[in-house]
Amino acid sequence: MIIERAYIKSNREVANNIWEMHFEAPQIASEYSGSGQFINILVMNAWNHPLRRPMSIASVVKGNISIIYKIFGEVTQLLSEKKVGDEAELMGPLGNTFSNWKNGTYPILVGGGVGLAPILNLKNECDTHHVKYDIIIGARSGDEHFMDHEPEKNIILSTDDGTIGVKGTVMVPLEKMAKENENPYLFACGPEPMLEAVRNFALSNHIPAQLAVESYMGCGVGLCQGCVIHRQNGEIGRHSYHEKYSLVCLDGPIYEAKDIHFG
Repeated sequence: MIIERAYIKSNREVANNIWEMHFEAPQIASEYSGSGQFINILVMNAWNHPLRRPMSIASVVKGNISIIYKIFGEVTQLLSEKKVGDEAELMGPLGNTFSNWKNGTYPILVGGGVGLAPILNLKNECDTHHVKYDIIIGARSGDEHFMDHEPEKNIILSTDDGTIGVKGTVMVPLEKMAKENENPYLFACGPEPMLEAVRNFALSNHIPAQLAVESYMGCGVGLCQGCVIHRQNGEIGRHSYHEKYSLVCLDGPIYEAKDIHFG
């Protein structure tokens, strides 16, 4: 883990309220090990915003790191106002990585909301290693998408309102693709309701799945205990805290679907 003052190389809105930012961060990039990892960003050095914000890494190319984020509140609004040449303090790379996507399985990549960053990162890794895959990206409406709906290239977009691609949630095309391909392995990142739906589908159909869990991380190193998720451990009787719960920042953010549960 490295703390690095990084220069902002670009910061632009790529879809409605969806932004992409590139940092020059050679030290963190040199320690990067794969899709799924994240960085913690100190947006401003002030007491009214003392906590870092976790952001999944969307790409790492020649010492540059990119993220994709959505404006949710004051801090992400401030992030969107950063200019080329501004600095930000980054901590990373943090977390574990997706696995088993190039071992003979058929990866089906599923992203929703701003959870598409690690999924796009994994897509790039599949492309680099010439691994065939399907990718599904979901949004509420078409103006939140910045990719093209290209079923002939196994790129499927879904929208709740049907303005682009398949109408409905990501589960509509996912169920179809999982049946059409042999030896599928699901990789998903997005809001909790989406991840829970993917998890339940995977377990009920005996399909392996890895979930990149989004969580509030105040510190990113396990001190604040703010990113707790339930472990799926049916053998626990009078359990200890660590047998029942996991810290996303330390143990994740990538989990096998069978190892955790939501709620």
